[in-house]
Amino acid sequence: MDEITRLKKLECPPKGKVIDLVIDTDTFNEIDDQFAIAYALKAPERFNVLALYAAPFFFPEWIPQVMRDRAISPEDGMEKSYNEILKILTLMGQENRKEQVYRGSGAYLSNEKTPVESPAARDLVARAMARSTEDPLYVVAIGAITNVASAILMEPKIVDRMVLVWLGGNSHEWPQNWEFNLAQDVAAARVVFSCGVPLIQLPCMGVVSAFTVSKADMEYYLRGKSELCDYLIDNAIQEVAKLGRQTDYWTRAIWDVTTIGWLMDPDFCPSVLRHSPIPEYDDRYAFDERRHLMRYVYQIQRDKLFQNMCEILTR
Repeated sequence: MDEITRLKKLECPPKGKVIDLVIDTDTFNEIDDQFAIAYALKAPERFNVLALYAAPFFFPEWIPQVMRDRAISPEDGMEKSYNEILKILTLMGQENRKEQVYRGSGAYLSNEKTPVESPAARDLVARAMARSTEDPLYVVAIGAITNVASAILMEPKIVDRMVLVWLGGNSHEWPQNWEFNLAQDVAAARVVFSCGVPLIQLPCMGVVSAFTVSKADMEYYLRGKSELCDYLIDNAIQEVAKLGRQTDYWTRAIWDVTTIGWLMDPDFCPSVLRHSPIPEYDDRYAFDERRHLMRYVYQIQRDKLFQNMCEILTR
């Protein structure tokens, strides 16, 4: 892809237009994927969600045991995420969408050239190849980027027919790049940062870490609005309690919502163009200004995004 074509696809999506997208999510990993999925599905005037892909996840040993109990392997994490997606659809009364949910990879990439076979990766290839280069598919990725990288390795032509919005890595100024989504599969991250796909990066620490909510926020704005809203709140409270935070004065980042927020209204998540970095295997970025450009979100307008999310979730 030439740089002029890539820059056109990196333009912020226009307001008032319905966006066709798929969501790649490790839904059982934390509490935020559920918010992001519901946010997108409850805004059909903005999003046409075509498919949902279950991404693998597995916690390393330095993560507290209470979190590591969520999955015994990447494949187990993927399967539990698949079932959690179905649960969210049931709570939303959208059982008809369950045929649009696909299992993803059961393992991470073993290298930067060999894809991991999965129904999700194959579906992404098929959907992207059905698009024209002028009308790309938006791919929202809020977990390890294994499924997306595998699809690109299976059929490199899809980079011309998609725009990737990924929550992954830390800010480029952060002292280290140990971030869960990226660190699980560095090989996959290197594929997507280097293949030339139009990429919007929402970094975690230093940027998206600003998008926090409190128990009081959720109780006041969401409690009692629907079975779904009550589930989202209770799920968050239970996780915080498991981590030993007994006080009610906590806040919690719900990271993944910001990807949907950027697509909903790019003003919620201001961004600039930057040269694509290289995720290294030593938990650092390398930089080279000869590399292609990508879009980099550098700030979150927390209050505006939170208000919009609550207004849509409580419809």
